[in-house]
Amino acid sequence: MTHIVVIGAGLGGMAGAYELRDQLNDIKITVVNERDYYQFVPSNPWIAVGWRKRNDISFPAAPYLAKKNIDFIAQAVNRIDAVNNTLHLANGEQLTYDYLVIATGPKLAFDEIIGAGPHGGYTQSVCTLDHAEAAHEDFQKLLKNTGPVIVGAFQGASCFGPAYEYSFILETALRRHKVRDRVPMTYVTSEPYIGHLGLGGVGDSKSMLESELRNRHIKWITNARVTKVEAGKMFVDELNDNGDLLRQHELPFVHSMMLPAFKGVDAVAEVEGLCNPRGFVIVDKHQRSVKYKNIFSAGVCVAIPPVEKTPVPTGTPKTGYMIESMWTAICHNIAADLNGEASDAVATWNALCLADMGDTGAAFLAMPQIPPRNVTWFRKGRWVHWAKIGYEKYFLYKMKNGSSEPFYEKYILKLVGMNRLKDQTTDLK
Repeated sequence: MTHIVVIGAGLGGMAGAYELRDQLNDIKITVVNERDYYQFVPSNPWIAVGWRKRNDISFPAAPYLAKKNIDFIAQAVNRIDAVNNTLHLANGEQLTYDYLVIATGPKLAFDEIIGAGPHGGYTQSVCTLDHAEAAHEDFQKLLKNTGPVIVGAFQGASCFGPAYEYSFILETALRRHKVRDRVPMTYVTSEPYIGHLGLGGVGDSKSMLESELRNRHIKWITNARVTKVEAGKMFVDELNDNGDLLRQHELPFVHSMMLPAFKGVDAVAEVEGLCNPRGFVIVDKHQRSVKYKNIFSAGVCVAIPPVEKTPVPTGTPKTGYMIESMWTAICHNIAADLNGEASDAVATWNALCLADMGDTGAAFLAMPQIPPRNVTWFRKGRWVHWAKIGYEKYFLYKMKNGSSEPFYEKYILKLVGMNRLKDQTTDLK
């Protein structure tokens, strides 16, 4: 029996395993993940300010996958033997596969900046559930010992949305606790301008996000390169548009949440010929490894070059719907492979994002996510805040019920022109 192994049970991995099962009944599917639970990462900023608890956004993965006849192994992968189609797990076991789908997510590169990160450093993170809980503990200390706050993204970061979200959510939480007047806030980012988002901007994102920061009395520093972090102090070089040093800042803080740059996880990065120098998987337009034809990849671990050169390095984000479109292409291409047909499905990489701001929100639609685009749309309003809450509940429901894309979701998205796969009859080669 054909055996497909999926490494990763995150935003894309678990939904992707369900989609594989929907398309392929007579195969063995195994999901391997270092943690035994699923976590809805987009809700982590709410965890950090106490608006959610761990059990609200996480659940054990194995029993829900089992309902769809999908095996689950809660072990880290120590090594991938791509030549012999074998995974070496942390517990010493070996797992063979016919097809491998890598959906590991990233390695968080806090070590690239002295003093960064929640493990031995001085900054917080909302990248994982554990990190968000640690940030919540630090937030509670802030309420008792108020002072300056820094939120943003280090150089090389590619996922800017959660940084904006956390800055606005934190600001709202501080107002609700009636201490906002005692907490100066600064947004520090490697982006060349506010609202760049690693995407060269989306619609009117620059002016809208600048306006929101200004209205909330949040200062900002762009083209920011953090040189080091010490206890209660961040050292930042601010560059001009030519990449030359404009000024240097020593910013005090009581609480700081900074998103790191990403790298590929070690087991993936070490496979010869699989990845780029940062450890991200090199794939063709069908999400297939360029070197290993039975390996596919989706999500943050996929190599995508920056959309443009910036004075301080920024990466390209991989958003939720974009990742889901990658998975749909993978499922179609593996199914075609097994049927002896051409594997020609291509993901659209369309993006629909909802960013909460505590008491309002921002939404953008980019088709495709990476410019040039056919459609660009950016809007702000309180409706986005409620839409984000609704999406959280809906996605958790999908993951517990084993649905990758219910028919009504597909229908609604088609109404706004969003599809997961490119129409090969009209796609210009």
